[in-house]
Amino acid sequence: MNLDKDFKPGAGKSYFVLNYGCQMNESDAEHYAGQLEDLGYAKADDFHNADVIVVNTCCVRESAEKRILGKIGELKRVKENHPGQVICVAGCMAQKDGEKLIKKHPQIDLLIGTAHVNSFKEILADFIAAKGGRVYDDMAIPDSEFEGNRVRQSGFSAWIPIMYGCNNFCTYCIVPYVRGRERSRSIENIVEEVEQAVANGYKEFTLLGQNVNSYGKDFGEKGMFAKLLRRVNEVPGVERIRYMTSHPRDMGEDVIRAVAECEHVCENFHIPFQAGSSRILKLMNRGYTREQYLDLVAMIRRYVPDAAITTDIIVGFPCETEEDFEDTLSLVKEVGFDAAYTFIYSKRSGTPAAKMEGQVPLDVKKARLNRLMEVQNVNSLARNREMVGKTYEVLAEGPSANNPNVWSGRTRTNKLVLWPTEGREFKSGQKVNVKIETAQTWLVKGQAE
Repeated sequence: MNLDKDFKPGAGKSYFVLNYGCQMNESDAEHYAGQLEDLGYAKADDFHNADVIVVNTCCVRESAEKRILGKIGELKRVKENHPGQVICVAGCMAQKDGEKLIKKHPQIDLLIGTAHVNSFKEILADFIAAKGGRVYDDMAIPDSEFEGNRVRQSGFSAWIPIMYGCNNFCTYCIVPYVRGRERSRSIENIVEEVEQAVANGYKEFTLLGQNVNSYGKDFGEKGMFAKLLRRVNEVPGVERIRYMTSHPRDMGEDVIRAVAECEHVCENFHIPFQAGSSRILKLMNRGYTREQYLDLVAMIRRYVPDAAITTDIIVGFPCETEEDFEDTLSLVKEVGFDAAYTFIYSKRSGTPAAKMEGQVPLDVKKARLNRLMEVQNVNSLARNREMVGKTYEVLAEGPSANNPNVWSGRTRTNKLVLWPTEGREFKSGQKVNVKIETAQTWLVKGQAE
């Protein structure tokens, strides 16, 4: 369906997007909102009174699925009090569970799979005009280029998806099954979105992909991500560039050099290692060894000595022995990560790891997680203490949630900084030089100069 730009089925009506999950989901939610506003809908203050509700779902962890299913169940009663309300369930759970969701929850009107984000406007318009179906969960949508509106949640920092899907098939991960194979946007399309955002006052840009280091491989070209970083770095008005997430197997010297040489690319490397044991990494199908990961860290330290390095770690993967876990602890100590996002392994149906023998008991996983966090907390505090006495450029985000007289922001290395206003006025997106006076495990505090 080719929509007339003047076609506004939502005129005088409202929408609400309930979003769950990762940064890619946050970006998708902004796109859903933008398309709804293209159709004439206005954002409602509360989902109970919205004419269209979009539930953008996540299925990476069982706990997330349970919360989302509870919310979908709640919407049955909401819809009973709002005749004509349209409920759309989108995202990874919609892709994974398909028509089973509608059969169990008949209050769902539309099921939008992950490959249909860019065509949501047409799907909804067809449904309203009684010309469309209810389930859109096929993955055969080749067009990855972005067009249209976004309703961004920040006034200065923008998500920019550069690719969709994942080809890695780590044995614990459901993402390749629900996001599909890798599909890259063209550099021209990405740069156009960045330029439009700059024109609207945006300064910081985070390039998103399940594995950004694979960007452009589907074009048959090598080194495309490094080229993209350098191209976005040249866009007038761009002040900071971040990206996530990297895969250690695919990150190369060209990307590290781009970070070192590009003025606006931030010196923050998030490189999930997941496990410190090469045996467990092989079971995870990660495609690298402990030694190769440490070589990558050494290369980063060589090119970007002041970089912050953060990571993801899974504890209690099937067959993980005490020796394997000690390998993880020793790697954490050796690298000295600035921060680590730590998780207990949980089964995801449909993944090979869920069927593996040697599942680790929950009490053992919890104990190992606590030990890991104790080690990492020491690292984080030590790294933050190195900042004391130095002045850093901080991009102001806004007043602290606990005290309006204290502002927060982040350094180029993504460290959270707090400082008192002391009667001065600050604006979100403003660069502030802050001299660090004290360090805590998860943040630092200082005075604005």
